Amino acid sequence: MSDFILDPRLENSTALVCDLELSQLRLSTNAAFPWVMLIPRRANIVEILDLNDADRAILWDEMLRVSTGMKTLFAPQKLNVANLGNVVPQLHVHIVARYEDDKAWPGPIWNSGVKADYDTAEFEKIIASLQQEFSD
Repeated sequence: MSDFILDPRLENSTALVCDLELSQLRLSTNAAFPWVMLIPRRANIVEILDLNDADRAILWDEMLRVSTGMKTLFAPQKLNVANLGNVVPQLHVHIVARYEDDKAWPGPIWNSGVKADYDTAEFEKIIASLQQEFSD
């Protein structure tokens, strides 16, 4: 995993929560939505199919674990789980808690223009709650 390099666009738009078995778990800096990303710590991986069988199984387990935790922590009406990569090709999976009263509902968050800044204390509180939920 030493050859893993996080794309600067992902690094600049997220904060590290913790490392899981395969992936970094990162919190988006956009406070408009409870939004995390799983980023497998593998070099030159663009698509899920680029992972080997064992890593694909681990990623699937991490997606389920994080989705369950997001549901517990944020009680969303809907979870959006997506792997797009049109702008940032490095493999990353978005897990976003959605609510009928969020400003992008019912549309997608992508390019919605909906953005909010976290208060530093709230950001740190959410990171701590995510770390408590997902750190082994």
